[in-house]
Amino acid sequence: MTRWELIKTLRQHIKLSAKRNVAFNQNKVGKAIMYFGAAFTILYLMFISVMLALIANSSESRTACELMFGLMPFIFAVDFFFRFMAQQTPSQQIKPYVLLPISKYACIECFIFNSVTSSGNLIWFALFLPYSIMSVVFSEGFVSTIGFLLAIYLIILISSQLYMLVRTLINQHSYWWIIPAVIFAAIFSPWYIGHDASIVKLCETYAPLGDMAARWSPLLFIPLLLVLALLILINRRVQYATVYAELSRQEKTTLRHVSQLNALDRYGELGEYLKLEIKSIMRNKNIRRSFISVNILVLVFSLLISFTDIYDGGMTIFLCVYNFAIYGATILVRTMCYEGNYIECLMVHKENIISLLKAKYFFYALLLLVPFILMIPVIVMDKCSLMMMLSVMLLTAGPIYCIFLHMAIYNKQTIPLNTKFIGKGTVENNYIQLAVEMAALFIPPIVIGVLPLFMDKNLAYVLIALIGIGFILANKYWIRNIYVRMMRRRYENMESFRASR
Repeated sequence: MTRWELIKTLRQHIKLSAKRNVAFNQNKVGKAIMYFGAAFTILYLMFISVMLALIANSSESRTACELMFGLMPFIFAVDFFFRFMAQQTPSQQIKPYVLLPISKYACIECFIFNSVTSSGNLIWFALFLPYSIMSVVFSEGFVSTIGFLLAIYLIILISSQLYMLVRTLINQHSYWWIIPAVIFAAIFSPWYIGHDASIVKLCETYAPLGDMAARWSPLLFIPLLLVLALLILINRRVQYATVYAELSRQEKTTLRHVSQLNALDRYGELGEYLKLEIKSIMRNKNIRRSFISVNILVLVFSLLISFTDIYDGGMTIFLCVYNFAIYGATILVRTMCYEGNYIECLMVHKENIISLLKAKYFFYALLLLVPFILMIPVIVMDKCSLMMMLSVMLLTAGPIYCIFLHMAIYNKQTIPLNTKFIGKGTVENNYIQLAVEMAALFIPPIVIGVLPLFMDKNLAYVLIALIGIGFILANKYWIRNIYVRMMRRRYENMESFRASR
């Protein structure tokens, strides 16, 4: 079997694996929602494309190619960070292929090939293609347009490979966030370094690359191809080393003193499940990584909102909601996925699940005080009001967390507690989860932003806060409703949890 035939066979295995997934049927609904979101995104990008084309056609100082490449740092940054929400992490089941007589890099190369040829890399052409037709073809010519689009496509592929590398390293340890921090600090340096630093200077720095792309300049295309090839080679090595290090990992047997968290004993069974939640974060690698990463993001966004003017205006509301909802969108939405590793133990006593859900809800509701405290400077600097901040926090603790916890009914795929690349549940292919996350992050900012247009601003915030308080006070009713609906599906879900371990 040739290398190409092997890659095609492994791609076929991946497709069959997705169809055999325990969440395949419910993913059909999630996929439909995601496709609707993708269609909306494409229409939105096309609208932006038309606006940019009109600006380019009326500009006398810059060509259409130069104008778009002046904006490329922002597009590159949006593409890279959006992949953390939308793109799956390494999804191959490496372990079954390890003992087969095939090249040790075959599975890794197949995954890299999939990421390079993914149709998701083409979504940005909803922005670039109409723009090219309206502004580039008639002014620069067809050949120049092809060079312009090819250079942009290479940049998107570089973003894809950089994301894959960074995401893999971050899954091992959060300090690898320093890589994208350094890269984007360097890319955006004309914005803040130098006596004439400004956003205009940033755009002027990258604008000449558009002219080079239109002229098919080797000084642009050769570096882009070299960077892409280098990232692919690095990815090939890093992915292989990471997977095989996990396969050969030996468990540490050193006993350590672990706090018994005796202060929670006063809360009885609820206290025991609070201990379970805290100790799961302390002891299990995957949960701990997610928890640490979330706290780092909360700190970073709090500092950006407080001490920069980058996100002033409408974006402040979005980031405030994101800062509060990120705990639920990252961890709470996966309720029962980690517990699937020991689901039989939870089913031993009646209504254990109710105590588990309550413990999770109270724990992550209390954690909302962290972003609230970190964003006090935002209130002091009058970037948003105290009432708005309280309303967002209460809305998150109320209806948003209620929606996240309802995923406990539909989650039926076990996520490993420690292994990241070789376990059965390492595939992020639960499209229902993705749809819920996207809805929780984008709908509330729209509601909070639009509602004050129809009534007094403070009255709107009070109304939002009252809705949140209502859900918080009624938590025992909707948590019990979640429990009852889970019990109706318990045999189906338990079977799926076992099958996906």
